Amino acid sequence: MSATTTVVLKDQTRVLIRPMTSDDLEQSLAFFRALPEEVRACFRKDLTTLEAAQERIREMEEGRVKRLIAFVDDKMAAVGALELSQFGWERHVGELRLIVAPAYQAKGLGVLMGRALYDLAASTGVEQVVIRVMSSQRAAINVLRKLGFRKDAVLRDYVRDSYGRKHDLVLLRGDIADLWQEFEHYVYELDVPTREMD
Repeated sequence: MSATTTVVLKDQTRVLIRPMTSDDLEQSLAFFRALPEEVRACFRKDLTTLEAAQERIREMEEGRVKRLIAFVDDKMAAVGALELSQFGWERHVGELRLIVAPAYQAKGLGVLMGRALYDLAASTGVEQVVIRVMSSQRAAINVLRKLGFRKDAVLRDYVRDSYGRKHDLVLLRGDIADLWQEFEHYVYELDVPTREMD
C-alpha cells in the first residue's frame, strides 16, 4: 500500500486511508469517545483518555505499532493497527485490530481497511496475523472467518469487559499468503470497489 490511498465504498463514498501521525491525537480521541458505550465495553483498555491517546502515539514512535486511519472528508471513520513483536520467537507474527465507526459499517470500509492492513503486514515481513476478540463479538468473528482466519483457541472466562462481565477470549490466526487468497475471493463476492489510482 502506498503511504496514502483513496478508496470508494459501495455507496460511492470516497475514503482517504493513510498512516496515523501524532497530529491525529485529538481526532483519535474524538473518534473513540463517539463510539457507543457497548462497543467501548469490549476494548482492552479505556481509549477515551488523553493518557491512552498519548500512549498510542508513543507506541507508534517506538515502532511497536503501526496505525492506519480512514477519513471521510475531515471525519475519522475507522482506525486500524498492526502490533509488531520486535524480539524473540514471535518476530514473524503481527496482531491486527480494526474499529469502524457505526455510520460506516456494512459499506465495505472494514474490508478495504483490512486490505490496507494486510499490505502493511506484508511490507513489514509479517508472515502470520493473529486477532484477539471477545466471544460476544460474533459479527466480527463471522467476518474474520470469511476472510480466512481460523479459530485457534478459546480461553474460557479469560477477559472482563468494562462492566466487569467475564467473556471467553477467542484467538484467530491466519498466514498472510492464505489470507490474501481468501480476502480477494471475499472482496469479489461482496462486490466491494477496488481502490482508486492515486
